[in-house]
Amino acid sequence: MSAGQPVLVVGGGPVGLMAALLLARWRVPTVILEAKPTRELVGSKSICVQRDVLDIYHRVGVAEALMREGVTWQVGRTFYREHELFTITFPDPGRSAYPGFINIGQSSVERELESAVAKQPLVDLRYAHTVTAVSQDGTGVRVRAQTPTGIVEVTGTHLVAADGSHSAVRDRLRLDFEGHSFADLFLIADIRTDLPFGAERRFYFDPEWNPGRQVLAHPQPDSVWRIDWQVPEGFDLAADQASGRLDERIRRIVGDASYEIVWVSLYRFQQRMASRMRVGRVLLAGDAAHLMAPFGARGLNSGVQDAENAAWKIAFDRAGWAGTELLASYQHERAAAARENLRVTGDTMRFLVPQSDAEWAWRREVLECAVSDPDARAQVNSGKLAEPYWYLDSPLTTGSPLQDFPTGPGQPRPPVAGVLCPDAPVSIPAEPSITRLRELFGTGLTVLGHAITPTVDIEAPTRQYRLDLIDHDGLAAEALRAAPGWCAVVRPDGHLAAVLHDPDADSLRAALDRARGCSA
Repeated sequence: MSAGQPVLVVGGGPVGLMAALLLARWRVPTVILEAKPTRELVGSKSICVQRDVLDIYHRVGVAEALMREGVTWQVGRTFYREHELFTITFPDPGRSAYPGFINIGQSSVERELESAVAKQPLVDLRYAHTVTAVSQDGTGVRVRAQTPTGIVEVTGTHLVAADGSHSAVRDRLRLDFEGHSFADLFLIADIRTDLPFGAERRFYFDPEWNPGRQVLAHPQPDSVWRIDWQVPEGFDLAADQASGRLDERIRRIVGDASYEIVWVSLYRFQQRMASRMRVGRVLLAGDAAHLMAPFGARGLNSGVQDAENAAWKIAFDRAGWAGTELLASYQHERAAAARENLRVTGDTMRFLVPQSDAEWAWRREVLECAVSDPDARAQVNSGKLAEPYWYLDSPLTTGSPLQDFPTGPGQPRPPVAGVLCPDAPVSIPAEPSITRLRELFGTGLTVLGHAITPTVDIEAPTRQYRLDLIDHDGLAAEALRAAPGWCAVVRPDGHLAAVLHDPDADSLRAALDRARGCSA
């Protein structure tokens, strides 16, 4: 099968659409097979988009539309009963083009992505294609799908499985999807109303209007609020609506204000992960690879990061720029990210939904102490918010991991090899459309030098810049801790692959080769 064949993407949700659009940046054609006969733009579903993920949306041309529609929030408040325990903020650091988070419903994200796909001739989106068989060999992948007019067979060089928690591809590959479900349910509603507080996240432990459980409120565009109530197993939504109890729940939050229910649903949250995220030329992404509780917004954000990681590696593999370890590194890197996200969200869910009497007692003690004890507040867990993972021990990373690297949720990461490169303003006379550091990335490997100009030719697209010549404000050098003789190799997804000091041509070439999966 030739490299002129498309890449197959199974699943036309946001992760699948992103994978196709990111591959199109590499001039790689894709065919998206979506089982549903049409797109259903209903409900908020995933709503929090993290700053670094907005950068990925920017690469496919939709970030600005999402920013215009979305709600920026920089304050999160956590309450225990009538007490406000603490407030978190996401101030603008002055370097990123985007705020810490915006809130926008998944339906809006999908609408913008599908609009971008419609304008992209390299993407062929096919609805009503239900996958029934998957096979592969050393040259490509073949998929059989049921359509309204019969069985069709589609071939491609690689396959990205982004077909959700009930993934047909994962089932056809006979991969386990181990984990567990939580007994408690979550009632989720989008409610259009005016609330007496600004655009901020509010998390309530044990409020009098949902005793023993939690309520979470998030702002959305058009005066819509996303409200999540934790409810007991066996909760009957239809009975709650018919009896008027749902109205009572809502009234406890909105008071006498008028309101409109835009969407309401019931969810049981799960923590699961596929036994493999890569099988040969098939890469699993998003909910097909991992399911996690939404507190912390780590689901779709990590799925988009899966798509970006997969896209550039597939593009390199097709073009002959990759070594034997590049495609395999998808499993290493994104499985590690999934395990970390599951660890963090698992800790949150054990605090929200204790699984034993001892855990319930500990939670009550922590919350009671947190009212007056600042030290106890650090143990209150209402969700550790999404952030990019670090690939310190990746086979693509040059150098030994730091022994004291900070791995706690939300801790600042030093600019070492494996970490996502920070952003900062830059000015390049020859490329006036590039105004910030991260706009240099996404279409090849990038070499950044500080007061050095190493030149190396490799069999992959590579661009080289002198930081001291483009960083007129000094913010990039400060963020990267760069000094004369400093040099870095940056991957297409913006992660630092190597941080070197006074490298010669051989050491720089070795780092570039390693970054594309060629053994050192």
